[in-house]
Amino acid sequence: MTTADVSVSALASRWNGASRTADLAGPVHWVDFGAPDGDDRAPVVLVHGLGGSHLNWVRIAPALAEHRHVVALDLPGFGLSPSAGRRTTVRANARLLGRFIEEVLGRPSVLIGNSMGGMVSVLLVAQRPELVTGLGLVDLSLPLVRGHQDPLVAAEFALFSVPLLSSSYLERNRRRFTAEQQVRRTLDLCFADRSRIDPEVFDADIALAQHRSAVRGVDADFLGAARSLLRVLTRGRTYAAHLRSIQRPVLLVHGEQDRLVPFAAARATAAANPTWETLFLPGVGHVPQLETPELVLERLVPWLDGIRRG
Repeated sequence: MTTADVSVSALASRWNGASRTADLAGPVHWVDFGAPDGDDRAPVVLVHGLGGSHLNWVRIAPALAEHRHVVALDLPGFGLSPSAGRRTTVRANARLLGRFIEEVLGRPSVLIGNSMGGMVSVLLVAQRPELVTGLGLVDLSLPLVRGHQDPLVAAEFALFSVPLLSSSYLERNRRRFTAEQQVRRTLDLCFADRSRIDPEVFDADIALAQHRSAVRGVDADFLGAARSLLRVLTRGRTYAAHLRSIQRPVLLVHGEQDRLVPFAAARATAAANPTWETLFLPGVGHVPQLETPELVLERLVPWLDGIRRG
């Protein structure tokens, strides 16, 4: 392992995260943020979104770890988990998440997923409900509501479904933009207010992006996940049925200025699932846990305390 690899693997250490690796038909990188003494409640597993990593959670994970055992994993094909021949579809990653809970943590867990990570968590509950004691869904991937799509986002996701064109588009962007420019473009899309971008998280994201620029197959891994996400969303009735069938406590968090998953979709989903708790955040974008961590924690911590002991 090179010095650069050691440095990248320790990116979360400044937020009290300890880097770990599990073998689940290939390496899976995960970060342990610790647990309070004597805690025997269900651990919390943080699941990132499309193109994300464990770094998507560093602004709330240390505070959550004061109350429960908290871990964040990199799904295969993202962060520091290579795909290593594994599929990166949302359904494949739901199965892998189940294996992580069973084989690494060893007991049912609370899942908190952002965007695609929320979808992966929902699919796991549909497959293996006994592994999950509660769901926190942060700007969950949802079917678009007609008339509320961001035109640029809609065009880019439509492009992802065209094999040759999407691959050349991603490759061209990698050559055109530096790692810092790529990270800034992503955060500008995901934040409603750019001034809320944390400089330390920004620097860590750049270091990870620089590392991933040398990893083979990252574009194919990304597109495999993106296309599978779109397939689930186009089968909206089946996905909606999965959401309605959840028999666990659910907290739906959504930024009202989300450009990727418009607030109208979250509002419609909340109306269709009236037993869920909700937290809607005005003036916030697609990653509330990074943009307004204090507001998220203010609601998330008591919600977690209300979930029965695992």
